[in-house]
Amino acid sequence: MQITPQEVAETLAMVSQQNLDIRTITLGLSIRGCAHEDIDICARKVYDRLTTAAEKLVPTADQLARDYGIPIANKRISVTPVAEVCAASQADNLTPVAVALDRAGAEVGVDFVGGYSALVQKGISTTDAKLIASLPEALSTTERVCSSVNVASTRAGINMDAVLIMAQTILACAQRTAERDSIACAKLVVFANAVEDNPFMAGAFHGSGEAEAVVNVGVSGPGVVRAVLADMPKDADITSIAEAVKATAFKITRAGELIAREASRRLGVQMGILDLSLAPTPAEGDSVAQILEAIGVGTCGGPGTTAALALLNDAVKKGGVMASSSVGGLSGAFIPVSEDRGMIAAVEKGALTIEKLEAMTSVCSVGLDMIAVPGDVSLETIVGIIADEMAIGVINNKTTAVRLIPAPGRKAGERLEFGGLLGSAPIMEVNRHAGKVFAHRGGRFPAPLNSLKN
Repeated sequence: MQITPQEVAETLAMVSQQNLDIRTITLGLSIRGCAHEDIDICARKVYDRLTTAAEKLVPTADQLARDYGIPIANKRISVTPVAEVCAASQADNLTPVAVALDRAGAEVGVDFVGGYSALVQKGISTTDAKLIASLPEALSTTERVCSSVNVASTRAGINMDAVLIMAQTILACAQRTAERDSIACAKLVVFANAVEDNPFMAGAFHGSGEAEAVVNVGVSGPGVVRAVLADMPKDADITSIAEAVKATAFKITRAGELIAREASRRLGVQMGILDLSLAPTPAEGDSVAQILEAIGVGTCGGPGTTAALALLNDAVKKGGVMASSSVGGLSGAFIPVSEDRGMIAAVEKGALTIEKLEAMTSVCSVGLDMIAVPGDVSLETIVGIIADEMAIGVINNKTTAVRLIPAPGRKAGERLEFGGLLGSAPIMEVNRHAGKVFAHRGGRFPAPLNSLKN
């Protein structure tokens, strides 16, 4: 296919003016072979596995960026859920494995390592409980390690005992890193219907159905979509908007497909999936909220926001699947408050609340993401927020997640600063009317009727 000068100019503009990038190249690695009854030996084997298998990841990604002129923002590793690997160990504290993951990540130069994780949607094993208990220490003493805990699925329902434990864990993580703006909570996500091939943090892990090693690539480009919509006439109808987003998503995905195939070839590992999520950054214009406003919503969070987000998410998926046969992961639009300048502005205007964000999660790719809340928020309130979001995922058979960041000693209206892609989070007020009973009932929220698909 011949490439026209116009197409070359268009791609250059996407990179230089509209923040197009490959958000992440994530190397997924199985570490099942690292299991050992001695936790220190297990940790050493994990370190050796990562430093050997991922030795060329960062140099390869950097060379790809130079060769193709498309920035690659993050290089990451995801591993087998650590709770599964450590089942052979009799140790009470699994933190040595987190430390080994962190050391290995530093050695090979990646930004994050995901997979310090547990899957407890139907029940909590002894090792799952050990891993969850270790999270405050593990996430507060490491820099790169990210954790996810799946507490719900459409096939299993919601493990309400796990929801309560995770709410307690989030508060403990906040207390352990209170002087660092609760950074441990920014590396911890609670899932419903977690996927096995997600390249984005903090929720990435290498699932049991995956090959020994795979390359998963996450593309982005909200700035590109926003620029296209900003150039459209004000009287363009909604169908025209959807078509423009589809065409743009196709172009973005093709760029990601090229990088993914080449990364797979150069690293000598299987190509996994291409996640075409629109992931915002704090950079000017690189905002999902500003896309919604370009569609015509007055301010993100105002009436019409959920409908506009649904349109955006659907059009991104339709455009992306035409560009690649390997679309997977989450693939849609992310709405992390701290990472999106437009979202932050909407919160500060009072247009965007947690309740509106919850409504938006019913049609977006993930859930309540990177939301800072006052430090005096009650345990029962956090349980209720998590349970509500898990219910949206379970009933609608989609992935949802909660990444809440309680800020001890801080109040609504203040701001937490994380830097980098994590940005800064305005502390949002929450509904304080949580009851004292619901959070402590425990048990399992039954799987919905639509789970019976066989």
